[in-house]
Amino acid sequence: MHAHLRGRSDFDITPEPPYRILPSAAGARNQEYGMDAVNPRRWQALIVLAAAQFMVIMDTSIIGVALPDMQRDLGFTQGSLQWVFNAYVIAFGGLLLLGGRLSDLFGARKVFTIGWIILIAGSVVAAAAGGAWVEILGRAVQGIGGALIAPAAMTLLMMLFGGNPRELGRAMALYGAAAPAGGTAGVFLGGVITQYLSWPWVFIVYIPIGLATLSAVPALLPAMAGKRGSVDVFGAMAVTAGIALAVFAIVRAPEQGWGSAATLGGLAAATLLLAVFLLIQRTVRQPLMPLAIWRTPGLATANLAMALLGAAWIPMWYFLNLYLQQVLGYGAFPSGAALLPMTVAIMLFMIAITPRLLGRAGAKPLIAGGLFVLAVGVAGLSPARADGAFVTGVLPASLIAAVGMSLAYIPAMMSAMSGARPQDSGLASGIVNTTYQVGSALGLAIMTAVATSRGAAALGDPSKLTAGFGSAFIGAGAVAVLGAALSLLLIRKPKPAVPSSDQAASVRV
Repeated sequence: MHAHLRGRSDFDITPEPPYRILPSAAGARNQEYGMDAVNPRRWQALIVLAAAQFMVIMDTSIIGVALPDMQRDLGFTQGSLQWVFNAYVIAFGGLLLLGGRLSDLFGARKVFTIGWIILIAGSVVAAAAGGAWVEILGRAVQGIGGALIAPAAMTLLMMLFGGNPRELGRAMALYGAAAPAGGTAGVFLGGVITQYLSWPWVFIVYIPIGLATLSAVPALLPAMAGKRGSVDVFGAMAVTAGIALAVFAIVRAPEQGWGSAATLGGLAAATLLLAVFLLIQRTVRQPLMPLAIWRTPGLATANLAMALLGAAWIPMWYFLNLYLQQVLGYGAFPSGAALLPMTVAIMLFMIAITPRLLGRAGAKPLIAGGLFVLAVGVAGLSPARADGAFVTGVLPASLIAAVGMSLAYIPAMMSAMSGARPQDSGLASGIVNTTYQVGSALGLAIMTAVATSRGAAALGDPSKLTAGFGSAFIGAGAVAVLGAALSLLLIRKPKPAVPSSDQAASVRV
């Protein structure tokens, strides 16, 4: 679900009923992409693109079960361990818009290929790491690769199927299903690999898959000529550095003190960098994020919901991994198996249930209701005990949380794009994906600081660890409640669109 949707102006994707992709100039689309005929190997190419989406999303989940082993071997503290996750999502989220821009300028196939080369290089570094900072570096490099792969893959998909709306709907459904499948597989495979091989293999597995993907690119993926234009490098650097510095200041706050010069100075510097980013976006000719996009109806409120969804969900997932292994004593494989029901529930709801509910009820009830259900599930984990049992203390609450996340994610994503002009749909999608990643990183940093201050740093003391993790669950639940309340107050139901005469041949997806 983190793909960067590089939509084009001749398609209108609306999240309110009846969920149509409306063709107005299919021939012009092929001309824009430099394609004069249907690619006979497009469905084989879709396998490559869906596999890329699968792997990029799996990269955020496969490391969860391996975290305790990595902490033991590489010397991570309980507070710094989160950087194994955050280094990836900060690089991925901070550079996602840049990846989309590079895909337009230099050609999607070329950027897709470069992204895989970078992802493979990051996997080698992460697998061979002998210390914490080398591991963090490898994860950041992986995130850079993912930020190039995701938008390029979506552009290639549109190149292959954009001329046939019926096929495009099927292709988008298959491509979209790869995301929850990757998240589900990552949890289980992470446990299997860590238990029966070792944690470096959760990164080594990307090397042969990446090489196989690269070998298939020349034969299956269409080439695309680049366009003239400039790259907003300074904007990308400012926003990524600002996010990273904010997370770093929050992570260090329990040790330095929330009112210390180091913490306040770090937060002030992060704010300054983000302000510089906004200034750059106002002044450069071709910004990464034209500020006029924020006048799009519903974009700001949907992005707020996505940020709070990530800030609640990711800390819950992160600390649940630690609770199972560091408190209940689960090994890597049992821990991955214990989380499998939750991830399977997410996959089933996102693919089969949420889209139907969205068609009947609209986005607002599902976003607010999903965040509230997520809050209930996360709150259900907070009474966890040091001598607790998985079946009674973890499983029911984790399934409730998974349902809540599944109900809110797709409607929030679609709501962010519904008001955008067709030519801005790619930018709107990139912004909301970035917002989710940033919310995840900041939420995890804050909840880690809360957990650490309440005892989560006391490795080997199940009672203190449980108290710290419980505090993080309470905090994550409060964030979800805030998201539900703000969604009810701020999200407005969009006005129904009136299709034009040339949009009569609509195709439902």
